Amino acid sequence: MSYLKFDRRLMANLDESTQREYIRTNRKGAYCCSSIVGCNTRKYHGVLVVPIPTLSPNNHVLLSSLDLTIVQHGVPFNVGIHEYEGDVFSPKGHKYIREYNVDVVSSMTYRVGGVLLRKEFIFCHYVNRALIRYTLLEAHSQTTLRLSPFLAFRDVKMLTHRNDQLDGSYQEATSGVSFCLYPGYPRLYLQLSKQGRFVSDAHWNERIEYIKERERGYEYTEDLYVPGYFELDIEVGESIYFSAGLDEADPRSFAQLFDEELAMRTVREDFRSCLLNSALQFYYRPDATHGYLLAGYPWFGVRARDLFVALPGCSIYADAPERYYRIMDTAIPELRNFMNQVSISEEIRGINEPDVGLWAVWALQQYAAWSSPADMVSRYGDFLDELIHYYLRNVHPNLRIDETGLCYILGDGKPLSWMDAKIDGQAVVRREGYLVEVNALWYNALCFYREVLPSRWTPELEELVGRVQTSFCRTFINEHGYLFDYVLPHHPQDWSVRPNMIFAASLPYSPLPKSTRRSVVEIVTRELRTPKGLRSLSPKSEGYQPQCHGTQLQRERAYYNGSVWPWLLGAYFEAYLKLYGRGAFSFIERTLIGMEEELQEHGVGTISELFDGNPPFKGRGAISFAMSVGEILRSLHLLQQAQAAYDTQTLPMIRYE
Repeated sequence: MSYLKFDRRLMANLDESTQREYIRTNRKGAYCCSSIVGCNTRKYHGVLVVPIPTLSPNNHVLLSSLDLTIVQHGVPFNVGIHEYEGDVFSPKGHKYIREYNVDVVSSMTYRVGGVLLRKEFIFCHYVNRALIRYTLLEAHSQTTLRLSPFLAFRDVKMLTHRNDQLDGSYQEATSGVSFCLYPGYPRLYLQLSKQGRFVSDAHWNERIEYIKERERGYEYTEDLYVPGYFELDIEVGESIYFSAGLDEADPRSFAQLFDEELAMRTVREDFRSCLLNSALQFYYRPDATHGYLLAGYPWFGVRARDLFVALPGCSIYADAPERYYRIMDTAIPELRNFMNQVSISEEIRGINEPDVGLWAVWALQQYAAWSSPADMVSRYGDFLDELIHYYLRNVHPNLRIDETGLCYILGDGKPLSWMDAKIDGQAVVRREGYLVEVNALWYNALCFYREVLPSRWTPELEELVGRVQTSFCRTFINEHGYLFDYVLPHHPQDWSVRPNMIFAASLPYSPLPKSTRRSVVEIVTRELRTPKGLRSLSPKSEGYQPQCHGTQLQRERAYYNGSVWPWLLGAYFEAYLKLYGRGAFSFIERTLIGMEEELQEHGVGTISELFDGNPPFKGRGAISFAMSVGEILRSLHLLQQAQAAYDTQTLPMIRYE
C-alpha cells in the first residue's frame, strides 16, 4: 500500500488539493514546486525554477507550467488547471485525475474516456533539468498528446504581465525548441524523446491568480506567455519523455537518464524515510567543494543559525555523515573569517548574529555524541578553542560577557535571536539583555569545552563556569517556577511564558537544578506544547495571536506571539527524556503522530515552518523547513537511542552539572 497517495475524491476537491504542495530540488538551488493537483497557487511555483545570480540573489521561474491535452477522435481534453480572476478554474483537468502518488516520484494517473495515461515527474540531481514521462496505459483508438508550455522568465518575488519587451522568437533544437524571453536569461530548451511538431501559436494567458499570494496580502495576478504547443502521437504501452533544461540534451538519453534518476530515489514508505528525503532536499552544493543547508523552501536561502540547528538532524542523524563534513568544512572558514573581521561569502547569511557561534558549538557537540569526543577534537578541536576564546575576548559587535559571566546582547531594536520577525526594521518581540537560550547555550559550550579539551582548561575558566551557573539561576528563575525569556536590567520585567527556556532543561549541560528543570518542562507541556510543536507564546500571556495568516504585517506580529514551531520539539523531547526516562517513550511517540499526519497536509512528505497556535493547527510559512525536519529526525534518534538503552539495561548518556 502506498504511503503518500491521494485518491480521486481528494484531488477533485480543490479546497483540499490546492492546499497541499510538493517540492523537488536538485541540490544546486533549483526546484520544482506546485500544488498536488498541478494548479500553481504561489508566485514561487513552477516546473523549472532556477538561481540566476547575475540577475538577482533570488530564484527565477522559467517554465511556470506545462499543460497536457489528450486528443482522441479530434476532441481535445485539456487536463491542466489554472485559477483565473473571479475564482474561475479553467481548464478543469482535476476531474480527470484518478490518483496522485509520491512514494518514489510524483506520479499522476488520468482517465479520459477510454484513455488511461500516467504522468511521472523527476527533477534531475545537480543539473537544472526537469523530466516528465508520459506513459499510455490504455486506449481504444489513436491518441495524440499536446504539451503547452507557460513561460514566465521572472524573479520569484515578482510577477510578469503582458508587455512588448518580450522576445517571442524561438530556435530549433533536437526534437524541440528553445526560448530566451528577456536579456540576461539563459536559454530554456524544451525537448521530446520522440519527434513531434511544434505548432507556433503565441498568445498570453492573462489574469492567472495565485491564491496563496492573495491570502498573504501580495500582488497575485499574472499574465503568462504561451508560445505554442508540441503535438505527437502515442501508442499503448509507449513512454514519451519531455525535458526542460538550460542546455540542449540528446533526446535519446532521456529514458536512460530518467531510469538512472529513479534508481537514486529512496522510497517514501514511512515517517522516517519521508524525513530523510526531505532532509536531502535542503542540501545545497553550488560547486564541487562547498556544501550548505538551505533554510527552507520555496523562498529561503542559506541562513547561518538555521544551518547549525538543522545540521545534525539533516546529516548525521539522516545517515549522511559525509554531508556533515562537507557543510562544516564550508561553514567553519566563514565563521573564522567573521571572527577575524575578514570579508565573508554572500552565500551564507546572518553569520554575524550573536548566538550563531554557540549553535555551532552545539552542532559540534552533537557530532561528538554521535561519533566520539576524540574524533570531534581531531577534526574540529582547534576551531572549538578559537570560538570559545572569541567570545571570551568580548569582540563580537553585539554580544559581550559581563561581570556576571553571562552573555549580554546589545541591540538597537533589530532582531537579535531566532525570533527575527520585524516591522519597519524593528523587532516585533524585542529581546535584549540576557537571553535565556543564549546563556543556556553559553554555559553548555563552556562545559563541553572543559570535557573535550581538558588540557586547555584553566582555573580562570573553572571560576567563570561556576559564576555563569550561579548568575543564570539568579537571573532567570522566577517565583512561579519558570524562566524569564530575557532580562534587561533597569527595565520592566516581561513575564511572558515562551519556549526558549526549554533549552536550559534540554542541553547536555544544564545550569538548572533538577527541580527547576522539572518545573520548566511541566509548564512548557501545560501551556506551550501542541501536536505540531511548541507555541512561541502561551495563550495565557498578553499579546497571544492564535493564527498566523493575513498580510505581511499581520503575520509578522503572529510569528512569535503564539505560532507553533516544530523545531522546538527536539529540545522539548530531549528534556522530557532526561526527566522521565522510560515514562517518556509513549508520550513522545503519541506527540510524533501529530507530526506524521502533517506529511499528508501543507507540504506533502515534509514538515512546514510553523503552524497556527490553536486547533486545527494549520500549516503556515514555508512548506518545507530545514530546522523542522532536522530536529524531528534528531528526536527520532533520541527516542530510539533511549529505548535501546533501556532494552539493554543501560542508561542513555545524561550529563548535568
